[in-house]
Amino acid sequence: MNTAIKNIEAYILLQPEEIRPLLRKMWQIIKKAAPKATEIISYGMPAFRLNKNLVYFAGYKKHIGFYPTSNPIKIFADKLTVYKTSKGAIQFPVDKPLPVKLITDIVKFRIKEDAIKK
Repeated sequence: MNTAIKNIEAYILLQPEEIRPLLRKMWQIIKKAAPKATEIISYGMPAFRLNKNLVYFAGYKKHIGFYPTSNPIKIFADKLTVYKTSKGAIQFPVDKPLPVKLITDIVKFRIKEDAIKK
């Protein structure tokens, strides 16, 4: 984990140039879906927080990792069949456009979950 990373832009600038546009797009999608959330770096990744952390994302060589916790993976399973997933992660391939509506829907779902858990 790089503790020198202070904000999302700094994180993005440390990533390979070819994935930076996708990371910026992911950032904008989440900001638009969760305008009241605070942007942080947590576990060395960009994250958004309200009462608790909502979602994280990260850049990799072949995919953008999106970490919305485990419940959305179950709830949105029918819409995630074309993506590699694990208990709390979704991998969006870097050679395909990001699914804006799906990401937005998941973030909004997490906002509702966060409010309930408050």
